[in-house]
Amino acid sequence: MAIRFDEIIATRSRLRELGKQPSERAKRKVIDHIDDLCRRFIAACPFVLVASRGVDGRLDVSPKGDPPGFVAVLDERTLAIADRPGNHRHDTFENLLVHQEVGLLFLIPGNGDTLRVSGKARIVRDNALQARLAVDGKAPNFVLVVTVEEAFMHCQKSLVRSGLWNSERWPDCSAVPTLAEAIIAHAKPAETAAEIEVIVATSDAQLY
Repeated sequence: MAIRFDEIIATRSRLRELGKQPSERAKRKVIDHIDDLCRRFIAACPFVLVASRGVDGRLDVSPKGDPPGFVAVLDERTLAIADRPGNHRHDTFENLLVHQEVGLLFLIPGNGDTLRVSGKARIVRDNALQARLAVDGKAPNFVLVVTVEEAFMHCQKSLVRSGLWNSERWPDCSAVPTLAEAIIAHAKPAETAAEIEVIVATSDAQLY
């Protein structure tokens, strides 16, 4: 049985009728390149979320992390993100073969501001670039290269409300399912739960 709601907002006019208008500052803060402010933010950032869209129209958000500054600013309109070993699903890359559009959300631990970037991306192999993005002597097999179309800083309100960087407000995780539990329940592998726990905990093992 479908869930029923009092109203579903289906037009821009109704949305704007009920919601507030953005300030001139909010409307004008979007730029079309990576300036010095964005460069400084990216240089301190160890984590970025990458959104993409697949052939079926479904959206995917993939986390990427490495030492701060791991996203290279090649020029004011080009970013490069190394692809590190994972579960080999290549969800983002599979999507890019169909739709080039991506959205990036940069997060810095302890910093409430975020940086949002959108544009088009390509899957690249380039010896010099792969060598530049090497970590601990290991160069990536692929590089995600993003042509920037929009960039802007976002306010702290959502992170303040969530208490994301405030350890005193972190939830009790004792009842939160582990990755191993999810693999057993969803993938139904031949391995036992104990064996899956070992695989997940082993850093150089195949990831899921």
